[in-house]
Amino acid sequence: MVEIDIDKPLWNLNTFSGRFMHFLWVTDPRTCFTSEKELLEAKEMVSKARQNKRIDNVSIDEIHRAKKLYESAFHPDSGELQNIFGRMSFQMPGGMAITGAMLQWYRTNPAVIFWQWVNQSFNALVNYTNRNANSSLTTTQLAVSYVTATSSALVAAVGYKGYLTRTASPFFQRYVPFVAVAVANCINIPLMRQNELLFGIEIQDETGNSVGYSRVAAAKGISQVVFSRIAMCAPGMLILPIIMESLEKHRLFKQFSFLHAPFQVMVVGCFLTFMVPIACALFPQTAAINTSLMKILEPEFYAKMENNGYVPARVYFNKGL
Repeated sequence: MVEIDIDKPLWNLNTFSGRFMHFLWVTDPRTCFTSEKELLEAKEMVSKARQNKRIDNVSIDEIHRAKKLYESAFHPDSGELQNIFGRMSFQMPGGMAITGAMLQWYRTNPAVIFWQWVNQSFNALVNYTNRNANSSLTTTQLAVSYVTATSSALVAAVGYKGYLTRTASPFFQRYVPFVAVAVANCINIPLMRQNELLFGIEIQDETGNSVGYSRVAAAKGISQVVFSRIAMCAPGMLILPIIMESLEKHRLFKQFSFLHAPFQVMVVGCFLTFMVPIACALFPQTAAINTSLMKILEPEFYAKMENNGYVPARVYFNKGL
């Protein structure tokens, strides 16, 4: 018989190193190959551990694996099984393929448009999958968010490429994909989580009790996620062009041009293996704000807490991923 607090993190999430180890564990891309049956069994084991704190005929390693599978595949708010392509554990294999393709095929407008469309479709799915579950979007809002974010990425990519074609060397055209991705992330994520900005997200006191809603908390959480997503892809998209520019000067590398695309995909994969957990760990998953800031910026939400008779000095919320 094993007794365990299943919700207690295995690492100290108040430190960057602890969060890095946690997300390195949770975003393990190998979990993407786990069957739905095994994932549901892991969820059941986690549920039993939460209810009873004791589980018979299992080892501590089995419980930790169940916890890992549950946290990698199920939404932390709703407990729903996430679409496999939208999970953070799929960021490495999905991101390496798409980013490698964007960095390889950037010279023509049709190629730029196609791969930016693919990338923004993938990003939209990831953003929707990892949204705050308490702020659902209508079908119309989803469609507008997707079209707007994708269009902005295409305009940024094609416009920046056209500008560089006239003013800069071919080397700087290699950075067209990064500029488009950065711009689109600044639009895609807020749009996919627009209801949080409009109506606020749930905030809690230090003991986990709900005390109201806050738009300021939503803005802080979304801004941190935007920064993290750009940081996630930045090393690969900024450093790899320099590597490729150097390698393509060598006759042997230039001769085997058919290997350029798979080479870039693999290098991006190496970057993302570490950048996914690093980016997720930049900010604590449970963020906090002072209610004094709410009193200034959103007095209506602050007044509701006052009417309920309890206003904590700080409130906490799940910033999302």
